[in-house]
Amino acid sequence: MKIVVKIIMVLLIFSGCNELSDQGSKANLNTSPEIVYPETNKVDHADDYFGTKVNDPYRWLEDDNSEETAAWVTEQNNVTYDYLENIPYREAIKERLTSVWNYERYSAPFRKNGKYYFFKNDGLQNQSVFYEQENLEANPSVLLDPNTFSEDGTSSLAMYSFSKDGKYLAYGIAERGSDWRTGHIMRLDKKGTMTDRVEWMKFTSFSWYKDGFFYSRYNAPEEGSEYSQKNEFHQVYYHKVGTDQSEDELIFIDRNHPERNFYAYTTEDERYLVLYGSESTSGNALFIRDLDSKETSFTPVIENFDNDSYVIQNFGSKLLIQTNIDAPNMRLVTVDASNPEPENWKDLIPETENVLESVTVADGKIIAKYIKDVKSYVRIFDLEGKHLYDLDLPGVGNVTAIKGSKEDSEAFFTFTSFTFPSTIYKWDVAGGEYDIFKSSQVDFNPEDYESRQVFYTSSDGTKVPMFITHKKGLEMDGNNPTYLYGYGGFNISLKPGFKISNIVLLENGGIYAVANIRGGGEYGEKWHKAGTKLQKQNVFNDFIAAAEYLIDNKYTSKEKLAISGGSNGGLLVGACMTQRPDLFKVAFPAVGVLDMLRYHKFTIGWAWETDYGSSDDSTQFNNLLSYSPLHNIKEGTAYPATMVTTADHDDRVVPAHSFKFISELQSKHDGPNPVLIRIETSAGHGAGKSTEQRINEIADKLSFFFYNTNEDVKYLND
Repeated sequence: MKIVVKIIMVLLIFSGCNELSDQGSKANLNTSPEIVYPETNKVDHADDYFGTKVNDPYRWLEDDNSEETAAWVTEQNNVTYDYLENIPYREAIKERLTSVWNYERYSAPFRKNGKYYFFKNDGLQNQSVFYEQENLEANPSVLLDPNTFSEDGTSSLAMYSFSKDGKYLAYGIAERGSDWRTGHIMRLDKKGTMTDRVEWMKFTSFSWYKDGFFYSRYNAPEEGSEYSQKNEFHQVYYHKVGTDQSEDELIFIDRNHPERNFYAYTTEDERYLVLYGSESTSGNALFIRDLDSKETSFTPVIENFDNDSYVIQNFGSKLLIQTNIDAPNMRLVTVDASNPEPENWKDLIPETENVLESVTVADGKIIAKYIKDVKSYVRIFDLEGKHLYDLDLPGVGNVTAIKGSKEDSEAFFTFTSFTFPSTIYKWDVAGGEYDIFKSSQVDFNPEDYESRQVFYTSSDGTKVPMFITHKKGLEMDGNNPTYLYGYGGFNISLKPGFKISNIVLLENGGIYAVANIRGGGEYGEKWHKAGTKLQKQNVFNDFIAAAEYLIDNKYTSKEKLAISGGSNGGLLVGACMTQRPDLFKVAFPAVGVLDMLRYHKFTIGWAWETDYGSSDDSTQFNNLLSYSPLHNIKEGTAYPATMVTTADHDDRVVPAHSFKFISELQSKHDGPNPVLIRIETSAGHGAGKSTEQRINEIADKLSFFFYNTNEDVKYLND
């Protein structure tokens, strides 16, 4: 449960092949036609912030429904795709990506109501298919195929939940990548969808109770403003199967605080209804209600938003809660539901020097997943908190999923690293033994590559970890094309993981680097807080220091280095390229938060204020203005070759951020490097993109990267 809740709160925020080329195609930038950027209209508009006038000449681009904005999008995309089509090896890269992408991918299975369930993608299916099987040896059958939701594959299965009695499956569909969800119910015995339709859900899941479920929603937005209107007054409802949504019972609303979100969950035995409240992406209030009693009110457990606390499981009236109250690295406590105040909590698994990332209960045992120097390790305890053993993992990397229930003796976990494709293991929790259940048959030989972790020094002396992955034997002569990725926010950790998209980079002599900068959760809440609000500049300093380390140690050079990040990572790239335009050759700010003065005025942006601060406060305004990418583009400066990426249905970080940023950049940039924007249609912030969309975007970014670092692209067969 904790993982689901945390994901929702963060929403509030990858041996033989055909020879494609013997010698590769040499990128000659001198043959590129001169880019003629669209004329973007400027308006005379300025805002007054505490006596400081800030011009906003592209304010009109915030209207995503206007004909003028639509025409501008078309013109910008035309320029971008004309440029990309000139790259001689773009199609070859796309073909290679399509080839390596075409392998069967599975999720770890889980058991529910006596059956097993899992997701599988045959390789190039736009969306993974939901399967069920009677046992692990039986032939699986399709339960739900999201590829049938839309003709172009851009509608996805965003959430699902089985009723406890095994009669129903509730599932939510996201269209074109939007955060909005539309709920449906399937009768599992008939495999037919019922007439129930639950609309305007966002930042929620289904939580079953008897013959219905709890969910969260907003009021329907004004027509035409579905993807930009500020999200306010999140409400919890109960929907009974077979009824119209208009009959749903309102369970909770806070009419005095519009900028709060609320999520309700039932414990596995459906005895307790747990209500979480949040004002941001971190910190939550916590309330419980005993559904076995006649009480309709909630008992407060935590009423402030200063820390994170999640109910993991219950055993009768004893709750297991994971919390960072008085424990920045998290601890697990037991709580008596009849006397739940924090002063009565008892440590079950005390805080350690490493971050307790997640807790699962399986086979009557507690499975605690920790992160140590950005690598996973797993410890098993009994229900009294006695340590039983540590799981001997297949290598140094990341456990991405643990699937099990408190009654089942078996569990499944997924393990991966930068050079280790995701592999699913079946695990005997009691004995500690495990075997490979499903391995990835991807066209990649891990023995040809190596990944190491280094620690470099940031500007204030802080040691920061970074992973560096490349071909074995690659010469460190300062001439390797290098792709540096970062995020640095919202307590999110960038852990080792295999990405199909990196195969093309690595097999062409490239280096992939991931910097675990402050603002993330790699070292707990202290590491997170060190990269927030007035300390946000630490994040950019850490990333700049990572680039300098790679250059100083001859991994690459300024002419061969690209930086990339999405969402908050898009802010990271935007801030670094405007602060140090001399340091990077290529920049990829993706779906970025780029206007730091107005981000909180759209959709769920207000929930990010605990990380960023707000321009409504004078001190925070000055800090935000000092690094806001949009407001720090300087006239007459030569910026890196830049391809901004966004999507027309992004209702989390609205595309106006990217629209305004690229307009300002094209207006002021002085140099030969292209500064372009790629605007995806029928897509959102990233989740739910079709396989075709993902391949096309990655092919375009890699082509742009190699082309602007003047690199050969070769594909060699053994």
